[in-house]
Amino acid sequence: MSVNLQKGQKVELRKENGSTLRTVRVGLGWDEVQQKRGFFAPKPQDIDCDASAFICTSGRLIDVSDVVYFGNLKHKTGCVRHMGDNLTGAGDGDDEQIVVDLQSLPAQYDKIVFVVNIYQAMQRRQHFGLIRNAFIRICDADTNQELCKYNLSENYDGMTAMVFGEMYRYNGAWKFNAIGQATSDNSVGDLAKRFV
Repeated sequence: MSVNLQKGQKVELRKENGSTLRTVRVGLGWDEVQQKRGFFAPKPQDIDCDASAFICTSGRLIDVSDVVYFGNLKHKTGCVRHMGDNLTGAGDGDDEQIVVDLQSLPAQYDKIVFVVNIYQAMQRRQHFGLIRNAFIRICDADTNQELCKYNLSENYDGMTAMVFGEMYRYNGAWKFNAIGQATSDNSVGDLAKRFV
């Protein structure tokens, strides 16, 4: 049974029967708010949100190769894979997915931070106030069973990036923390600097 999380809530990630998870699929989704259209209104541009994962050592991002995003779809260990870039957020369900092989990820990596930024947000004058129904969910990749979901429900006007949540090792088990922290970073590189 899936757990609906509140901001700041933490949950241990395990199979429904209590056994250890092998692989999880992290789904991130959002819908674009309907923009004004009119004869004199400029044609609205699609909002291109980009999901990324920061694979951390001792809680910090050590190397640029530890960022998995649309420009680097697979971590050097092969244990974290981005499943591709969605340029518009159109359609139901997950817009972007990141698959994590928890059992094979080397022990030095103790935290994975999941973030989303709006591509060229400042240049396009776009922000998370134009996004609705944003969520992150964790599924058992072997069974497609949803384990937990966090719906971001606050007003994020003017914010261009978001730390959705993080998975981390604690006493040999993996946990998930629902963060929901908005920032004004303009790129995945700017956002990554917060974790070095």
